[in-house]
Amino acid sequence: MKKIYFAGSIRGGQEDRELYAGLIRWLRERAEVLTEFIGDSTLEETEAKTMTDVDIYRRDMALLQAADAIVAECSTPSLGVGYELGRAEALGLPVYILYRPKAARRLSAMVAGNGGFRLLPYHSREEAETVLGQILEELER
Repeated sequence: MKKIYFAGSIRGGQEDRELYAGLIRWLRERAEVLTEFIGDSTLEETEAKTMTDVDIYRRDMALLQAADAIVAECSTPSLGVGYELGRAEALGLPVYILYRPKAARRLSAMVAGNGGFRLLPYHSREEAETVLGQILEELER
């Protein structure tokens, strides 16, 4: 079973938390999701009470190093996700970028212009699940 590091905007992506949770639930039935907590609606509150920023960084970097691939939902810009993508690239991990195309908010050129990242646009959660299925099939080859 493949180990997936799912990344999404935490501090700036509150409006996407339900989407993250749904995608993580879908993935969890088919792969090991190392970062299930990304979809937790109480994540920031819980981490603020129990973890320092250093703790979060160390945990996330250890999980990233244990992953077979990273799937990042990048519709909402995030410095943290951008950092994770750079680290994943340095580790040689396959990087899959899910995003909802929006005229008002385009992907960063540093993400969109990286020829090594797989850019996977979608318009609905159902379409995103289809794309996730394709990612898992590709990783199994």
